[in-house]
Amino acid sequence: MKSPTATLLVFCPDRRGLVAKIANFIYSNGGNIIHADQHTDASAQLFLTRIEWELKDFNLPRDVIAPAFSAIAKPLEANWQLHFSDTIPRIAIWVTKQDHCLLDLLWRWQAKEMPAEIPLIISNHPDLKPIADQLAIAFHHIPITPDNKNEQETQQLELLRQHKIDLVVLAKYMQILSPQFVSSFPSIINIHHSFLPAFPGANPYQRAYDRGVKIIGATAHYVTADLDEGPIIEQDVVRVSHRDTVADLVRKGKDLERLVLSRAVRLHLQHRVLAYGNRTVVFA
Repeated sequence: MKSPTATLLVFCPDRRGLVAKIANFIYSNGGNIIHADQHTDASAQLFLTRIEWELKDFNLPRDVIAPAFSAIAKPLEANWQLHFSDTIPRIAIWVTKQDHCLLDLLWRWQAKEMPAEIPLIISNHPDLKPIADQLAIAFHHIPITPDNKNEQETQQLELLRQHKIDLVVLAKYMQILSPQFVSSFPSIINIHHSFLPAFPGANPYQRAYDRGVKIIGATAHYVTADLDEGPIIEQDVVRVSHRDTVADLVRKGKDLERLVLSRAVRLHLQHRVLAYGNRTVVFA
């Protein structure tokens, strides 16, 4: 078993001495830094950092670390998060009918590639329930129509609360979440089947084919109230040619979708993604 660690993700207005201030907070309390990375966004005049240290021999109890660091962060006008490596996040996966992203996530979870628990799958169709049953994961079929959307989202939020969910992963969940839902539960990752910002919305492969593109892509991003415009976590592309049909684009795209989504979820679970405004820094 690895020794548990703490990770700080911080962004604040850029100024001199920030690295020293944060590192000294850890050093002066007996911490041993094992990973540190930083970035300065000159256009936004922001400093961003991820710093991880061993909790063994650290002088501050866990419940004191946050208030102690807050005293440093407040005069720096810093936005920050504190995470502990032995706190296991709980994920809910949302699906429709396509299973490729769901199966990839579950395989990686079973292979212990993802430090998480997956107690819940929600779908607006019943088709993928046998997959959940095989792994003894709770499956809830919640059909969505324009008439019942508000009522059903209330039920979905209640399920997230009951299962103590920390992160929702939209693994080809072909529904648009309402702004009210996103405001109530903002920790959501979506996979979009194109290289955003190209071809947002529906039917991107057909539109890419019609446009005669030479590459197609997939994008994993955080969900915001604006459709397919949330901060991007991970992207990848593959070349296509004039010989490829729409079906070929879909087949190649599915391979990208599952890889890009799994990478994004893993990066999020490892606390390597720092979102600010509509951008991210990924400390990979």
